[in-house]
Amino acid sequence: MDIIGIGYMGFETTKLDEWRDYGPNVMGFGIGRSPESDPDSLYFKIDDRRHRFAFHPGKVDRLAYIGWEAIGRMAFEDALKKFTTAGVEFTRGDAELCEKRGVRELIRFRDPVGYQHELFYAQKWTPRSFMPGRCHGGFVANERGAGHVVVITPEYGPELENFLINVMGFSWYGAGAGKGRTGFFRSKLNHHTSHDIAYGFGPGRMGVQHVGIVVSSIRDVGETYDIVRKRELPMMMTLGQHTQDPHVSFYHFTPSGFAIETIAEIEPWQGDPFELNPEVLSVWGHEMVGPILGPSVKTPEEVLDPEYLASKR
Repeated sequence: MDIIGIGYMGFETTKLDEWRDYGPNVMGFGIGRSPESDPDSLYFKIDDRRHRFAFHPGKVDRLAYIGWEAIGRMAFEDALKKFTTAGVEFTRGDAELCEKRGVRELIRFRDPVGYQHELFYAQKWTPRSFMPGRCHGGFVANERGAGHVVVITPEYGPELENFLINVMGFSWYGAGAGKGRTGFFRSKLNHHTSHDIAYGFGPGRMGVQHVGIVVSSIRDVGETYDIVRKRELPMMMTLGQHTQDPHVSFYHFTPSGFAIETIAEIEPWQGDPFELNPEVLSVWGHEMVGPILGPSVKTPEEVLDPEYLASKR
């Protein structure tokens, strides 16, 4: 599938008021216009797209959906044929849902774990419309997508990798340097970074471990780091550089309990001419000062939709 990367992500949250402050004043997100059909949700911009992150009122803080961007209508139609051939169940988004997401067309489907995904093309945008919520140098998205996400899966079987590699068309990057079983995957058209999504094996657990967002400069990382420390927000890892990516980053926890990795590139990604097997997670820094799994990681019963759970029983 000709997928650029993650176009947008949606979350349910019990902490909309906290996000209304945290998004612009800590992360520098711009506040986007909420659709008329969804006035109670909060939409954030990091570039000229209508939005990249949406937070909807909910009874529990959890990931609601991941939106993958097909490069265009022909790629979208090819993907539908591939899903049909592979026996993947999907539903088409109606006009109201497409308007909420700001896209021409979309479909909804689930991965073998149960996470909700969407595939779309042609999200609305307005040139020079992004205004950061605070003094900020901006974010790097556009052709590389909104960022990456790491989710926890209670089971890690061959059907998951088959779905990601043979159906979604993702490239396998590797297992990383973690102690547990983890798989990193990159969309077909991503030539900028090692992964768009990773699944970490956590028996009996599900949820978002962290979301990675790329900013324009190391200064943006440093200023965000200072704000996080000044507000005494909980952190997962201090400033550092991973072994597998030539980037500087740090991790702190959001109001919803998952971490955000704020990233700046110090040199272009080196590509993957062979599968790396790092002995250590980072070459410097990244001291672990908080839990690796925040309160966003719960039981499957807490994270999955009740209707979906009932359908699997």
